[in-house]
Amino acid sequence: MSQQPVPKPNSTKQFIVALMIVLGGVSVGSWIVLRKDVPGQSQRPLPVTPPASAHPAGANDMVWIPGGMFWMGSADGNPDEQPVHQVAVNGFYMDKTEVTNEQFERFVKVTGYVTVAERKPDPKDFPDAPPEMLVPGSVTFNPPPGDVSLENHYIWWKWMPGANWRHPEGPASDLQGREKHPVVHVSWIDAMAYANWAGKRLPTEAEWEFAARGGLDRKPYSWGAEQTPGGKYVANIWQGRFPNENTMTDGFRVTAPVASFPANGYGLYDMAGNVWEWCSDWYRPDYYGDSPKVNPTGPIESFDPAEPNISKKVMRGGSFLCSDLYCTGYRPSARMKSSPDTGLSHTGFRCVRH
Repeated sequence: MSQQPVPKPNSTKQFIVALMIVLGGVSVGSWIVLRKDVPGQSQRPLPVTPPASAHPAGANDMVWIPGGMFWMGSADGNPDEQPVHQVAVNGFYMDKTEVTNEQFERFVKVTGYVTVAERKPDPKDFPDAPPEMLVPGSVTFNPPPGDVSLENHYIWWKWMPGANWRHPEGPASDLQGREKHPVVHVSWIDAMAYANWAGKRLPTEAEWEFAARGGLDRKPYSWGAEQTPGGKYVANIWQGRFPNENTMTDGFRVTAPVASFPANGYGLYDMAGNVWEWCSDWYRPDYYGDSPKVNPTGPIESFDPAEPNISKKVMRGGSFLCSDLYCTGYRPSARMKSSPDTGLSHTGFRCVRH
């Protein structure tokens, strides 16, 4: 039986309120419901072969994914990866790597965009929160020492004022030497803003999984059948006992520069591990039961029975926190979900275009 993905706070709002619970403040029932009307994106038919009349801007950073039919999901995975079903997707271009800090910085310099993590929370949204909590910030991975129970994920997540894409671990950290690392602390809303500016879009969940498999249909990993072929790690994931012992056998404690590991069969890097990647689809655990067979774009609205009042978008690919002892999110079929206003220290994205 596969393990559940590493759970994490589903939004900055949720985490602040959770901290208030610990402090004896509010109840779970007072969580703010996120609206389902976050601007989406249309899904137009995609060509089967690369367009001959035009080459996309920035195509040197993208590869053509030929499209085709594949088996989506996993019979050995979590319940929301089932049933395994056949899906066809048309061809599309996809970023070779996750969007990097230097790429995101260019976007910010041109547009003046301010990410969700850099915005001050509205006191109206948090009437019971102390004023000192109502400052810009994000959620970072910060486990306590010693043996840690895996039952309560709040133990290893910490609300960090001043944490954002420029300061991944908080105000004392910066991006020096991390120019080629994937940008983190970006919400789905932030990723959409970047994609629209770049003339691209976020991939559908089906496009993402088809691309991640790299032509290896029904294999457990994007590189084949073995987790460590030849005894070597081929993705930036966790080694050791989660959450406070990382042996760094793969060479990295947190994010790695993009393309630090071999590409998959389509020439895509880091489709497993490094950071979770946003998709365009709303999340439902039962969507596979009646998903369209051609170019599915996800359900019209979100529902997660674990938290029915919080709308969520799909995330794929796993991260540097995924451990085979606790999380196997680096499998191409593995699904994660989070609310569109979430930005975390292990969440990023990449884009596609037709």
